Order: sequence, then C-alpha cells, then structure tokens
Amino acid sequence: MSAPPIIELRNVSKRFVKTLDLAEKLLGALGMNVREQAVQAVDRVSLFVGEGEVLGLAGESGCGKSTIGRIVVGILMQSEGSILFRGDDVAALSHDAAKSAALKVQMIFQDPFASLNPRMRVRDIIGEAPWVHGLVKKDEIDDWVDDMMLRVGLDPSFKRRFPHQFSGGQRQRLVIARALAVKPDFIVCDEAVAALDVSIQAQILNLFMKLREELGLTYLFISHDLGVVEHLSDRVAIMYLGRIVELGTTEELFAEPNHPYTQALLREVPRLDTRRRRFEPVKGEIPSPLDPPPGCHFHPRCPFAMDRCRDEVPLLKEVAPGRVSACHLNDAV
Repeated sequence: MSAPPIIELRNVSKRFVKTLDLAEKLLGALGMNVREQAVQAVDRVSLFVGEGEVLGLAGESGCGKSTIGRIVVGILMQSEGSILFRGDDVAALSHDAAKSAALKVQMIFQDPFASLNPRMRVRDIIGEAPWVHGLVKKDEIDDWVDDMMLRVGLDPSFKRRFPHQFSGGQRQRLVIARALAVKPDFIVCDEAVAALDVSIQAQILNLFMKLREELGLTYLFISHDLGVVEHLSDRVAIMYLGRIVELGTTEELFAEPNHPYTQALLREVPRLDTRRRRFEPVKGEIPSPLDPPPGCHFHPRCPFAMDRCRDEVPLLKEVAPGRVSACHLNDAV
C-alpha cells in the first residue's frame, strides 16, 4: 500500500467577509442597499503533494495562491473542506499531534525583511523556535544556529547581527534557516524569490534544490513566474480566481497546455526560440473577486467561450493519466 500524500486538500474553500460597521447598519435600517461584502478567495480546491515532490502553484496575482499556502500552514482556517497531513485530518488531531504536525509544515514568505523581527539578532531568530519546542537544549542553541547558517550558505560569525545588516538574498537565507531549524518535512514557498534580483534568484533556487536532495524536503512552490515554476516543479497546478483550472506534470503541461487560461499564460513566458514573436498578454482584466463571473470564471477573457461557459461551472476532468483540466471544451473530446 502506497504512503498517503504528505499534504492533501479536499474541497477547501476560504471566504473573507467584511461585516457592516455601525454607520452601514444604520443606512441599511433606513432602507439603503447596504450589504456585507464577501470574497471567495479559494473555491472548492482539491489537490495533494506527495512525499518528496515539488508542486508548483501558479496564476495571476489575486487568484488565491497565497491564501492556499496560508491555509496549509495553519495561518488561516479554511471556511469549508479539510486539510490532511499524512492521511490524518488536521482538525481531528489531538493537541500534541496537531502541534507536531504544525512544526513539520513551515512557510517562507515573499518579503524576507518584513518576515524577520528587526529587533532580534540572528541567533534568536533561528534558535528561539527549536528551543521553545524542545528540539534543542539552551546550551546547544549556538551550535544549532551555526549548523543552520552553514547549511544555507551563511557565515555563523554573523549570528550576532540584526536583519538590517544583511542584503536581500542573505535575509532570504536567514528565513530559510529559520524554517529549517524546527526540522520540517514540508515547506510552503510563497513567492520566495520574487523580491530578489535575478542573479540572487538563481542562487536561492539552487539552494532549494540542494536542500531538497540533502534533507528529503517536500515543497509547495507558489509563484506567478512560470519560468521559475517550470525549473523547480515536478507537477504544476494552474489557478484562476480561486479555482484550480489545470493540473499535471510539468513536462506535459508546459509542452501541451489544455486549458485556454494555461495556454494564454504560457504564451507570455519568454523563450529563446520565440524571441521574434510579438508579446501578447492575456486579454482583459482579471474580474473582481467581490463579483466573479458566473459559470466558468475565465469566460469573459476566453476566445473559445460558449453559452454553456457563462452558466455552468466546469469540473476538473481527467484528460490524460495524472492530468486534469476544467474546461467544457474537453466534453467534446
């Protein structure tokens, strides 16, 4: 019997609701058309990440990628659905088991400066969590921090410094070292290289691949940069306005995209063999999540939209072994 995925999402949804303040309630009582605003950031998403693999999660800004990452690590609670860690529903775990599972799932954020406490020295930033959770004794913290810093390519003699004394790339290495300090098995990388220079991006990506090989890590790699996703991921999920529209192996998805949105995104990726082609962005603007289009969310921008697309939500359908896509065009195949 094969081992269960390290992380699995089953029909996960997340709504953010802005409740009415006192003035708006008074206006409503006077007959004004005032109502609570709700954003469906994630809409019935199901996916899994197998042990040791890298799942890329890509899409335009505002599609819900980061919300999924925060749900996976427990920063946000889902409105509906369930999160499973190695086959067990996280919500049903005992306190100790839930604490252990939380330590095994860590997150690396986009802005390394904002995610580091500017008043703490590096030694405390990296060493505090493993000490608090009983992974190391107090007299072992210095050696532990030294090991983590060496593992990410930093000089341990810098551990008395503050975050502002490091460059952007070095700060991101600090964030990675902090995540590694509690011995995680699964790391969510939320646009982890987006704020870095291109040359530094390559170094950090190579570091991720090195750590994966050395420590057997599993990644959920969230990015809007499809070139980075292609380089790092084993499988890729494409997301649009809260929904997964296509998922498959990286090689197959990039070679032959099925969903019209995936096709449009891949046309934007710079390639040496297409450098003379005129750049064409995805037509139209991404709709407001406050008032998403009915049916297929992509139909206002889709060149193949039919009447059915405007009324009926397409379900993910297997179009090849291990490959799913949510498009009504597949029903005719």
